[in-house]
Amino acid sequence: MEELIRLENIKKTFPEVAALKGVSFSILKGEVHALVGENGAGKSTLVKIIAGIERMDPGGAIYFKGKKTEIHDPHYAQGLGIAVIYQELTYIPELTVAENIFLGREPSRGGVIDWKTLRRKAEELLSHLGLSLDPALKMKELSTAQKQMVEIARALSMKTEILFMDEPTASLTEHEIQSLFAIIRELKARGVAIVYISHRLEEIFEITDRTTVLRDGEWIGTRATKDLNIDSLIQMMVGRQMSQRYPPRLPSETEEEILRVENLSLPGRFRNISFTLKKGEILGFAGLMGAGRTEVARALFGAEPPESGNIFLKGKKVSPKNPQEALKAGIALVPEDRKEQGLILAMAVNHNITLGNLNGVCRNNFFIDHAREKKVVEGYIKELSIKTPSPAWIVRQLSGGNQQKVVVAKWLFIPSHLIVFDEPTRGIDVEAKYEIYALMQRLASEGIGVVMISSELPELIGICHRILVMHEGKITGELKKEEFSQERIMAYATGS
Repeated sequence: MEELIRLENIKKTFPEVAALKGVSFSILKGEVHALVGENGAGKSTLVKIIAGIERMDPGGAIYFKGKKTEIHDPHYAQGLGIAVIYQELTYIPELTVAENIFLGREPSRGGVIDWKTLRRKAEELLSHLGLSLDPALKMKELSTAQKQMVEIARALSMKTEILFMDEPTASLTEHEIQSLFAIIRELKARGVAIVYISHRLEEIFEITDRTTVLRDGEWIGTRATKDLNIDSLIQMMVGRQMSQRYPPRLPSETEEEILRVENLSLPGRFRNISFTLKKGEILGFAGLMGAGRTEVARALFGAEPPESGNIFLKGKKVSPKNPQEALKAGIALVPEDRKEQGLILAMAVNHNITLGNLNGVCRNNFFIDHAREKKVVEGYIKELSIKTPSPAWIVRQLSGGNQQKVVVAKWLFIPSHLIVFDEPTRGIDVEAKYEIYALMQRLASEGIGVVMISSELPELIGICHRILVMHEGKITGELKKEEFSQERIMAYATGS
């Protein structure tokens, strides 16, 4: 197969950290190439260098179709046919689908945008992807999956030859994932190279031809994916064998209720939601996107208060009208969207962790005790293995997985009776996932109520004691651990 791009000795050093330490491998025309590694392994930095966002250190080289090339900026990379679909999608919500696809490259006539041609070209691209989507719709009106397909259409409109996809299935349902895989296979057949970045290892084996592993900024190896298995891939990623992907499930035999929800309803979101959470158990919520799982979590947290129904926490009725009241009652929520709802990206790691409980690091409830704050933050950095050059590092500069750990640390520092984890392992590596699972088990064993919402059925099956399944705003099934199977969960999730 033709070599499209070859990387030789790519290095990148930031203040206090070496992100890449001499990475070399190639990407071939018409292949699906997995790029995997733990959070902080250097994947994102490498993609930014190839996309012209970051400049590599002297001594390395990039060859495009056999010719040594200096990628000065994103515009130059696009001219080569290099496109990136980032995990956090980049679009303008108030503009239409067509406008987002051709943003900055609108067809014009006499210096004026040719709206008719713009719409027609957008329709052709969307039709080619098998999407019956109105180009006149505003992006804010689309589902996450539809927005992602628009990003793919935008990439293809640039005559892309190499397409980087960063955690493309993080917000998709199983049906949407299979639709995406069909598009990837079609692009591959047309000779487009896909670089597929994901922490969902099962997907690596389903869709990719070769796999490159990075660890701590170093190239560990490139292998034909068919020559690997999950155990050998994990060993390459973490540098040792992991005997288990999930910690042993702790027994949950207590009948003591931590949480009881009765007939919770919010028109247009969910209706007649009733369930209990027992001390010592981890309760999972499954369902397709839009089923109402996150909305129920936000109702418990007071972010979207229900119109009717009752919530009892440790036997006491609570009715949080806002997050402040929920926190006061002892309810915490690790949100689905860490960047929009969980972090202040421009602030440092230490301030993000302590922001929700400043009284815990203050003297006389007024002055911040910096020595106490330092001790608290360093404790969470060690406990959660947060990879950061220092507690004062700006959280925006961390990898996605380490940002997620900072969010978790923030909520752990707030005294709580109940913690709802909404997609807590989205976009984080296999070892970090294990650490989150073990943390949830420890919290449950200490008597804190743990609810976990996840779109990854294997992890729900791997750590939960019971799973509730939602479909169109209702609970359609309840499964005990001896009844767990992906097939049964999906049957309830689809309403069948």
